[in-house]
Amino acid sequence: MPSYTLILILLILSAFGYAIGKRRAFTVAGGTSRFKRLHSRPVYYGVLTALWCGIPALLVFGFWLAFEDGVITYLVAADLPESIRTLPPERLGLILNDVKNLVEGNIVSGKISPAIQAAADHYQRLQATSSAALAVIVLALALAGILFIRTKIKPAMRARNQVETLIRYGLIGCSTIAIFTTVGIVLSVLFEAVRFFKMIPIYEFLFGLEWSPQMAIRADQVGSSGAFGAIPVFAGTVLISAIAMVVAVPVGLMSAIYLSEYANKKFRAVAKPLIEILAGIPTVVYGFFAALTVAPFIRSVGSQLGLDVSSESALAAGAVMGIMIIPFVSSLSDDFINAVPQSLRDGSYSLGATRSETIKKVIVPAALPGIVGGILLAVSRAIGETMIVVMAAGLSANLTVNPLEAVTTVTVQIVTLLVGDQEFDSPKTLAAFALGLLLFVLTLLLNIIALRVVRKYREQYE
Repeated sequence: MPSYTLILILLILSAFGYAIGKRRAFTVAGGTSRFKRLHSRPVYYGVLTALWCGIPALLVFGFWLAFEDGVITYLVAADLPESIRTLPPERLGLILNDVKNLVEGNIVSGKISPAIQAAADHYQRLQATSSAALAVIVLALALAGILFIRTKIKPAMRARNQVETLIRYGLIGCSTIAIFTTVGIVLSVLFEAVRFFKMIPIYEFLFGLEWSPQMAIRADQVGSSGAFGAIPVFAGTVLISAIAMVVAVPVGLMSAIYLSEYANKKFRAVAKPLIEILAGIPTVVYGFFAALTVAPFIRSVGSQLGLDVSSESALAAGAVMGIMIIPFVSSLSDDFINAVPQSLRDGSYSLGATRSETIKKVIVPAALPGIVGGILLAVSRAIGETMIVVMAAGLSANLTVNPLEAVTTVTVQIVTLLVGDQEFDSPKTLAAFALGLLLFVLTLLLNIIALRVVRKYREQYE
C-alpha cells in the first residue's frame, strides 16, 4: 500500500475516532443534555480518541520508514552469493546500488548478471512484504487506540488535561527536532572539517594569507599551489558585508523612523509595502543590476577621478547588497518602534521634549533590542549572500581593504568548491566544510555579542 494512501486512511480513522469518543462521552454522561456531569467538554474526549488513534500509528509509521531501507538492504546483502559478499565494502556497495537501480527502473552501471537480477527480485519481495506488514500493524494500532480509549471514557476522566499534556509533549517534540536538526548539521560539517584538518594544518588554514585551493593531480603539474589560507576569503566577506551595512543600516533605520513618527497614514500605507517589495526581488536580478549598471557606473566615475577600478569590485557588490537588505532593517525597526507604548511618548512630550528629542532619548532606546535584532538579521543575510558577489565582485581571493578591487566571500568559495565532480577525500572539496564550520563559529559569536548588547540596553531601559 502506498504511504500516502496509508496516511489518508489514518486521517479518516482519526476523524472516525473523534466521532466515537465524543459520542461515547455523551453516552456515559446519560445524554446530550447531561454533559455537565463530565469532567471536560465532550469535544476533548473526541480529540483524545483521535490522538490515541493517530499518534502511536504515525510514530510506528515513521520509525518503519526510517529503518526499512537499511533492513531490506542488509537482508538482500546477506542473501547474495559468497563470491559477492566477500568483495570489498565499496565494491559491494556499488553492487547493492545496482540492485536498487534495477528495482527502481534506473540505469545500472554494467551488465545485469543473474545474481543481481535475483537480488533485485528478492529486494522487491521484501519491499512488498514490508509494505503489507506496515499497513497491517499501523491500522491495527490505530483501531486498538480507538478501542482502548473508548473503554477508558468515564464521567470523571480528565480528558482535557490529557489532551493538553499530549499537545505539550508534541510541542516539546517539535522543538527537540529543531534542536537536533541543528546539532546534526553542525556535526556533519564538523566531521568533514576534521578530515580536512588532518590533511591541512589548522594554523595554516586560520592564519594563511593565500587562498588557492587547486591541487595538483600529477607530480609534474604546475600552477596548482594548494594554498588554504582562509584570511583573504573572510576579509572579502567582511569587506562586502561592511559596505552593505553602511548602505542598509542608515537608510533602513531613518526610513523606519520617518514612517513611524513623521509620515501620515496615507503615505505610510503606500511607502512601506513599496520598500518591502525590495525583499521579494530575486537575488539574481540584483546581481544583473550590480554587474550591468552599478559596476560600470562606479568604474566610469573612478576613471574620471583617476582611480584604478576593477571591472568587478567589492563596492558594487556591497552597495547593491545593501539595497537588497534595506527592508530587513527598515521593516523590523518600524515594527519595534511602533510597538513602543504611546504613554512613553506622551510622558516625554509632557516634560517639554521635542519630537526629535523624544525619538533620540525615549523611542530609539526603547526599541533598540528589536532594532539590533533587525540589523543582526541583515548582517546574517549579507554574510550568506552568494549570487550578487559572484556576478559583481568576482572570484579572486585578494587580501585587500580596497573596495575598488575584486574580492570573494566564504559562501562563494563554498559553492565554487562543491560544483562539478567532487572527490570527498581531496582537501579541495573538504575545504568547503572547513570554511562552513568557521563561518558558523563566527556567526555564532556575532549572535552572542548582539544578544549581550540587547540585554545590556534592555536592562538600562527597564
